Order: sequence, then structure tokens, then C-alpha cells
Amino acid sequence: MKTTKEIKLNTMVNHCLSVRKSVRKSLLVFDMPFNTYRNFTEANRNIKKVIKQTKCDAIKLESNGRNFNIINKLVKSGINVMGHIGYTPQYKTFFSPQGFKLNEENKLLNEALKIEKAGAFAIVLECINAKLAKKITNEIKIPTIGIGSSHHCDGQILVVDDLIGLSGFYPKFVKKYVNLEKHIDKAIKNFRTDVLKKKFPKISNTY
Repeated sequence: MKTTKEIKLNTMVNHCLSVRKSVRKSLLVFDMPFNTYRNFTEANRNIKKVIKQTKCDAIKLESNGRNFNIINKLVKSGINVMGHIGYTPQYKTFFSPQGFKLNEENKLLNEALKIEKAGAFAIVLECINAKLAKKITNEIKIPTIGIGSSHHCDGQILVVDDLIGLSGFYPKFVKKYVNLEKHIDKAIKNFRTDVLKKKFPKISNTY
């Protein structure tokens, strides 16, 4: 797929079920895919399905600057909702850091306040400049979770494939803690060479 907009709800459910099997203490938040929460009726139907199948603790919705009422109605129905502002992949056509212009700064701060008022328990701040991320974190009472938004946020998150070096997407905010792509490539090439040279399998690898 070219973008994450193409991911379907059932695919995300399968991913979440895999995580659910291993989670013991961590909060399990389901990231709702594009076009699965365009109105409250659609959101409520899909989210109830997700919670029933995955037993997730909460769901995350990206802000489009208008869906605060959907968040509020979901929260009132007993669903834990995490917000998401800044660079929102489902609503942006290309990657770029956010909040460097005055009008952007005011818009993002206003979004954060409205999401908090709607009842969200936390907000993801993605690729928001450090000064604004600090301001938002200080002005709202719920936790901020940063991804590319400085150490001023209350918590941090990175995509696993990015931090282990498998995604091929490495913007400034990503730190590769290991380059697994390099190690995997080397291992497969070594395996191929051993097979071609009849060095594998050896007697020690045979029953």
C-alpha cells in the first residue's frame, strides 16, 4: 500500500489481537483507520465492533478540526478516547512538521483544548514544534504523548518498524536503535551463499 489511509478496519483488528495476546500491564489503544469514524453512527458501530473483538482499553481518533462532537458522544457512551493533533496522516497530503506559523499555533492549541473539553483522556502530539508542544502540555490537564514533538510532552511513542530500522522512513524525529534491515539482509545473503556452496545444511543440521 502507498499510504496508511488504505489500511482496513479488519487488518487493524488482526494487528490488535496479536498485541492483546502479549499485553499484561500496558494500555492498549486501538488506532482507528481512515474513514471509519466520519460521523457518530459510523464511529460508534465500528468502535463497538473493535472493542468486542480486541478487548482494547481505548481508541484513538485523528482530529480533522471538526470531529470534537464525535469524541464527546463516544466518551459519554463509555468509550475511552485518545485524541491526535499536529501531523495527522489521515488528513494530510504530505509529511511536514506543524505549528511554526502563528495561525497554525493558535489552531493546534485550540484543537487540544477542544479535544480535552470533549472528554478525551490523552492527546498525541505529532511533529509539533517544541515550543508549542510545551505550551499545549502546560495548558491542558490531560497527558500529551509526543511523536516528534520534543521532550516536553508527558510521554513518548515511536513506530516500532522505525525504531528498529525496518520501515525505510526515517525523518528527523526518529532514532534508529538498531538497523535490523541491515542484519536481516546480511543473514539472508549468508544463507543463500551457504546453500549454493553446499555449506548448509551440515550433518549437525540434519536428523
